[in-house]
Amino acid sequence: MTVYHAGHAWIGGKVERDVRIDVSGDRITGVRAGAERTGEILTGLVLPGFANAHSHAFHRALRGRTHGDRGSFWTWRELMYRVAGRLDPDSYFALATAVYGEMALAGITCVGEFHYLHHGPDGVPYADPNAMGNALIAAAREAGIRITLLDAVYLTSGVDGKPLEGVQRRFSDGDYDGWYRRFETLRGGDGVRIGAALHSVRAAPADGMATFAQRTDGLPVHVHLSEQPAENEACQAVHGCSPTELLQDRGVWQPMTTAVHATHLTAGDIEILGDGQYVCLCPTTERDLADGIGPARALADAGAALTLGSDSHAVIDIFEEARGVELDERLATRRRGHFGAGELLTAATAAGHASLGWPDAGEIAVGRRADLVAVSLDSVRTAGTDPAGLVFAATAADVTDVIVDGRRVVTGGRHRSMDVAAALRNSTTELVLS
Repeated sequence: MTVYHAGHAWIGGKVERDVRIDVSGDRITGVRAGAERTGEILTGLVLPGFANAHSHAFHRALRGRTHGDRGSFWTWRELMYRVAGRLDPDSYFALATAVYGEMALAGITCVGEFHYLHHGPDGVPYADPNAMGNALIAAAREAGIRITLLDAVYLTSGVDGKPLEGVQRRFSDGDYDGWYRRFETLRGGDGVRIGAALHSVRAAPADGMATFAQRTDGLPVHVHLSEQPAENEACQAVHGCSPTELLQDRGVWQPMTTAVHATHLTAGDIEILGDGQYVCLCPTTERDLADGIGPARALADAGAALTLGSDSHAVIDIFEEARGVELDERLATRRRGHFGAGELLTAATAAGHASLGWPDAGEIAVGRRADLVAVSLDSVRTAGTDPAGLVFAATAADVTDVIVDGRRVVTGGRHRSMDVAAALRNSTTELVLS
């Protein structure tokens, strides 16, 4: 057993002082506030591990490179496709390992990787049809975090069934049956869950959604939803309903289904998602791509469970995603006080883990996974801050120590097994400039 002492820790929705945390293997076996100082000292505020519920690892190569021509969505997409066309299993492993290392440094202990980069650049499968997905799984293990691989159906380029062209062909398995034959050979394991995804109503034909829902019942299932108004308009034109309504009609909304983005919703859409669905908000990407501000408070009030993701990795900072939910609501409404620190931290931790199939993570409590994140209270950003409001002040740079499943991954702000900055520099520069 390992004993940790936290000067401050987030326990049961509030900050407690002098907390003893006992860990045996990958589990927390004891938690007691007001304890004497003993064992390994974790300074600052200790939080549960963060869940990054929506990631496209290869998008990290785009950071800081998409703002020419005033950074339109189309200049971003052009470079994204260029990077997508250059990756192979080895280069994807290198890039994803670096990206997941950056996540570990930010206090992220589990990632939901929304994966659709399945085959070779010409659309021909590799000898191992899951070579790219397995590279992501291996990368998460190398970086020391857990992963839920959300393997995506991506078959068309429009709601009207327009075929895929160019680099998009490597996303496709031909049809739903082809996707499922490949998908069912994926294997989870220690620190790995396998989930599924519908890329969007643009990329997943409606006639196969119901069977997809049956085949994936009980698994984490994620879907991009209403990220841009054009998606809603196309769905209305072809199907006579919103994307949310179409997915409801096809039985996709199940207890483990997550709507990602959910930015442009009708009142009826909010009611549907409020019936117990997860909704993953990605404020830094939604703002970077000028997608808009989603109805976060309305969704939460309706009954949706909010989670958070860094999506395109314009930044990897769950503090920024969490407070972005509140601050974007302030911009949209010109009022303050929509979400408290506790609600935002739940989205960043317990809700996010649960949506990825890890309901035993995201809380410092007996029986939970031993994921601990120490955040400095002495940096220029956090010095003098009330620990209870740290989510509104701290950044990823303030994370000093990270423990995942009882194993130290980050100590003193440094990854214990890799030079993350060098790995990012080497893996991204070669992809973009080669």
